[in-house]
Amino acid sequence: MGALPRALLLPLLAQWLLRAAPAPAAAPFTLPLRVAGAASRGASLTPGPGTPAAPRADGLALALEPAGGAANFLAMVDNLQGDSGRGYYLEMLIGTPPQKLQILVDTGSSNFAVAGAPHSYIDGYFDTARSSTYRPKGFDVTVKYTQGSWTGSVGEDIVTIPKGFNGSFLVNIATIFESENFFLPGIKWNGILGLAYATLAKPSSSLETFFDSLVTQANIPNVFSMQMCGAGLPVAGAGTNGGSLVLGGVEPSLYKGDIWYTPIKEEWYYQIEILKLEIGGQSLNLDCREYNADKAIVDSGTTLLRLPQKVFDAVVEAVARTSLLYIQPMMGAGLNYECYRFGISPSTNALVIGATVMEGFYVIFDRARRRVGFAASPCAEIAGAPVSEISGPFSTDDIASNCVPAQSLNEPVLWIVSYALMSVCGVILLMLILLLLLPCRCPRRPRDPEVVNDESSLVRHRWK
Repeated sequence: MGALPRALLLPLLAQWLLRAAPAPAAAPFTLPLRVAGAASRGASLTPGPGTPAAPRADGLALALEPAGGAANFLAMVDNLQGDSGRGYYLEMLIGTPPQKLQILVDTGSSNFAVAGAPHSYIDGYFDTARSSTYRPKGFDVTVKYTQGSWTGSVGEDIVTIPKGFNGSFLVNIATIFESENFFLPGIKWNGILGLAYATLAKPSSSLETFFDSLVTQANIPNVFSMQMCGAGLPVAGAGTNGGSLVLGGVEPSLYKGDIWYTPIKEEWYYQIEILKLEIGGQSLNLDCREYNADKAIVDSGTTLLRLPQKVFDAVVEAVARTSLLYIQPMMGAGLNYECYRFGISPSTNALVIGATVMEGFYVIFDRARRRVGFAASPCAEIAGAPVSEISGPFSTDDIASNCVPAQSLNEPVLWIVSYALMSVCGVILLMLILLLLLPCRCPRRPRDPEVVNDESSLVRHRWK
């Protein structure tokens, strides 16, 4: 038994099939995507160094080895460990001399932060006093997530990624000195690598993100791809499942068949557009704007497939009606019990395609062309049988022309507006204070005896 991402159908539409034991059952999840043909596994890459390959007729471009051999994309294969329950993490060396840490890969945030002090749930932290290359920037930052938050001091130091890069890079890094529900029991990582856009970076988008620094300093293309090999495996928290994070390219050995792309609707999270959701081959028949309220994002740092409440309720009803099981096997709860969890949860603010779904696919975050791609992953198998597949295209005649509702002001814009209003209020308040404190030095003109002002009128009435 298990809730497994069964298939992604990506046309102009894409479809997820979740497999339930003992027999597979379809549950399509559709997205507006474009198809690109799979790369030939034996093809040689001939364009000049330091630039991505030119787009082929089928729309797919493979990243090349950057100039100077700073990166080795093939060496990045199998550089991740973890599971969908507690995240997938990458080994990094930070500071001088290098301190080895395991860093959670999160496409739903933008700050790079590591534990800066001991914590009961982690086995290591970054000691800035031991690094001769660490430079503080003199300010703190607080980052809040759907679950948990942390506060840290911002500085910069050199970072090395042993699997894939030959050199070190100077990056912004926050050292966490206070956290709440961020480091949890059983985790194997002690830092977080936010790979979303700078718009989400705290305290502001002016703080250069880790990946933006890497693109500039390593001279790699502005694209990364991720494979998480935990589909169908129990969530044990042991970090024994593998995966790959290819920073700067697309590795052909990590996918099979075609890559299907969907446009990035807005560059903050990796926001895409969901067109349709089907359970057991039957559409939920909801307005497609319900799927995108108030956004739909691809987030490796979220465990489950999270759906807006109205969509979640419709899914649960459809699942109960068709007797499908969307569950994942769990380990460690007890010796005499087999435990499972539901792979879908309700959400108050977004549809989130989390690790539960991403584990079935090789996901490409092509920032250079503002698109996210999905391809079938060779590691998404159980006993040699694949648990994910991709097919299409499909008609979109029955879909609304625009499934993304009008966006409310996002958080960075709200901060700007708030600061502007506070500045205006401050100026007005200062002017009022000055007017109250400064004596009036207005020149007095001789009074016209025939003119009666308020004061003289009051006096006259009083004496009368």
